[in-house]
Amino acid sequence: MKNVRTRKKARISQGDIFKDVEFIEYAIEKDGVIEISKIVFPLIVVLTQDCDLNQDYTVRWARKGTSNHDKKLISVIVAPLYNAEHVYEGKHLSELNMTMAEIKKGKTPGKTLKQNQTPRYHYLEFPSNIPVVSSVIDFKHYFTVNVEYLKKHKKGNFICQIGPLYREDVSQRFSSYLSRIGLPER
Repeated sequence: MKNVRTRKKARISQGDIFKDVEFIEYAIEKDGVIEISKIVFPLIVVLTQDCDLNQDYTVRWARKGTSNHDKKLISVIVAPLYNAEHVYEGKHLSELNMTMAEIKKGKTPGKTLKQNQTPRYHYLEFPSNIPVVSSVIDFKHYFTVNVEYLKKHKKGNFICQIGPLYREDVSQRFSSYLSRIGLPER
């Protein structure tokens, strides 16, 4: 991927890549004790449309809005980036005690994944000046993150931003994956 930006904007943008983002898996109260389970993803990419992020920023932080809050977002859609080698080995969720299907790297499944022909995944390579190994977005693992948490988190955890053409490709592939039609098993 040639079109990567390392300059940090003030606002969250589509295609931003952050490190160490927390996902609250669950929070339960039992006998007055609150238990919170969280997963810290080493890398995530922002999938929310840039126009929505821009409108949210304008109303929330740039103070250029009206008293109407219909442009504010509650959360941002993100997806984890996994080390491509770990995805091929089926070990990208091993820290969560999950074993995934192995994808044969040199065979057709591995080649189609790397060529972004596998609907569930999007393969990314980064230039040498970006400290990220070849990675895979798994569209099945998308989640949301609170806007204000992510904005505060950006200061010390922004890695880079996928350029406009590449992030539009990711966005199109993500929306296509979400809009697939599930057929009943026979």
